[in-house]
Amino acid sequence: MIRFGLLGCGRIAKRHSDLLGGNFIEGAKLVAVCDPERARADAIAGKFGVAAHYDIDGMLSRKDIDAVAVLTPSGLHPQHTMACARAGKHVVVEKPMALRLQDADDMIRACDAAGVKLFVVKQNRFNVPIVKAREALDAGRFGKLVLGTVRVRWCRDQAYYDQDAWRGTWAQDGGVLTNQASHHIDMLEWFFGDVVSVHARSTTALVKIETEDTAVATLNFRSGALGIIEATTAARPGDLEGSLSILGEKGTVEVGGFAMNKIQHWRFVNELPSDKEVIEKFSVNPPSVYGFGHQAYYQHVVECLSDRGAALVDGLQGRKSLELISALYESIETGQEVSLHFVPRRSRLGVAS
Repeated sequence: MIRFGLLGCGRIAKRHSDLLGGNFIEGAKLVAVCDPERARADAIAGKFGVAAHYDIDGMLSRKDIDAVAVLTPSGLHPQHTMACARAGKHVVVEKPMALRLQDADDMIRACDAAGVKLFVVKQNRFNVPIVKAREALDAGRFGKLVLGTVRVRWCRDQAYYDQDAWRGTWAQDGGVLTNQASHHIDMLEWFFGDVVSVHARSTTALVKIETEDTAVATLNFRSGALGIIEATTAARPGDLEGSLSILGEKGTVEVGGFAMNKIQHWRFVNELPSDKEVIEKFSVNPPSVYGFGHQAYYQHVVECLSDRGAALVDGLQGRKSLELISALYESIETGQEVSLHFVPRRSRLGVAS
């Protein structure tokens, strides 16, 4: 049994606590939660009958916690992850793992030195339609990859950003590229491979925040394929889509829905009998109030901790995604195409204004 503590009881904590506290993850158990805002900690602790802590040191001193889910603001992930590592706790950290590449490196080193595992939450890799598309990619069914596109058209109004002072700030959050679209950016890189260069631009269209609510970018992949990122939280009056399109010489797949959870298009030059089954049985991720891929993701974490298997998204994978996001911001600030790998000079991500 892997015993978990939750650090941070804000908006995203509901998904994590419902799964761990509700016994939806075989081999996992929620033991304690922690948040400096007592009402938040008490609400989740009371719901699941676990201990509530109001400072990190108190929770990390517990001997009955094996792993900690770090659900605090993004800018606090590094210090909290390293504190967990020093306490000998495995770490599951929400996306993005950090806002600066140096911080990501420090997190990886701290966990390695302490002999604990570091997992970065990228639950959409476990969405059923994404799993089927990845199987097709690994089988070579797309042939030469030509174009990859992600579209995030979500609604986050001023009330959303006003919930917490850290939202939409450079120092603690970042904008739509860092927060809402980070899963989709990771997915584009996961399917298409290493990025050579990016060119991006952004604007803050409808809300009063430091960072962007709308951005577009083009990507050059090492394979020769091209990529497009379209991301906004300025869709009104509600969410429109969160999608991934994969175009290759031998086939095209589009995974859409609100969170890359529905197969919208599935066609290959060389059709297989199983294609019909994919469309009929796997086109929509099973609905769940606990989030589409979080349950499978946590099950994967438990399996890795139980038999010490390799994590699908470890610290190095999380850093790779962060490097791409950092390059996008560097391009936005300079107005120039930015090559990977690079040293951030103008990017404001993770820096107090």
